Amino acid sequence: MSLKTTLFAAAAAALLGTTAWADGIMVKDPYARSSGANAASGAAFMGLMNHADSDDRLIAARSDVAQRVEIHTHIEDANGVMRMVEVEDGIPVPAGGMALLQRGGDHVMLMGLNRSLTQGDEISVTLVFENAGDIDVTIPVDLERKPTHGHGGGHMHGQTKTDG
Repeated sequence: MSLKTTLFAAAAAALLGTTAWADGIMVKDPYARSSGANAASGAAFMGLMNHADSDDRLIAARSDVAQRVEIHTHIEDANGVMRMVEVEDGIPVPAGGMALLQRGGDHVMLMGLNRSLTQGDEISVTLVFENAGDIDVTIPVDLERKPTHGHGGGHMHGQTKTDG
């Protein structure tokens, strides 16, 4: 990583109030939600900022809160109906850019929840990047957040690089 990129990332981290980031990837304003107390699935949303000099890609995610975790997006079918589908090639995070995982678009899908997602609770999710590797993120459950809230300057939650 160049000195310029390192200084830019450090300044961005200080400005945004983050506590940690790994290999150029910063996770901004993550939150998770489900549709109700007995929901079988939920989703996690966040901004992925890439301060590295090269492109990266979110290729997988893991969490003990669900039996299966996949990267999903929404697409419109031939009849104009929006469908949720797995993104098998992952989500690109361009060098010096950002990928938004948000409602109605790309997101981390938590299927077969092992427990309810309760307002104010936190879940642990490991994001797997093609270049940056595994990043463990603590994600707050926010069942009250509206689709337009967040990603515009909210707080950051810490993440750490793990081996694997």
